[in-house]
Amino acid sequence: MGDMHPSAQLVMSGFQAFAEGDMATMKEILADNVAWHTSGRSKFSGSRQGVDAVLQFFGEVSADAQIEQELHAILADDEHVVVLVNSKATRGDDTLDAETIFVFHVNDGKVTECWSTNFDEYAADAFWG
Repeated sequence: MGDMHPSAQLVMSGFQAFAEGDMATMKEILADNVAWHTSGRSKFSGSRQGVDAVLQFFGEVSADAQIEQELHAILADDEHVVVLVNSKATRGDDTLDAETIFVFHVNDGKVTECWSTNFDEYAADAFWG
């Protein structure tokens, strides 16, 4: 990660922290008033405002299914990071293979907003309920 844009490094550290269940690190990289928007019509769709609400959302998603994420591409500048992610969510015998796009807004070394959407929103909605 040495030659990577600082905004990309910040977001990559967030993906790593999520994978490890490290909410303390997540809290460090998210702005206090962070906004998180998830597309679709499932129980996890919608917007959350504030670091505590976003961390609660992460905990609920992690408790609902086992999630593996492989970062396919990451593009960054001083204000935005776009990440293309291949995800696999598993709950019992039910599996969702999804391609997801995350668009992050970064300001002063913190994630201030994120929008996430799945390429196949119907499959994601069916899995997440």
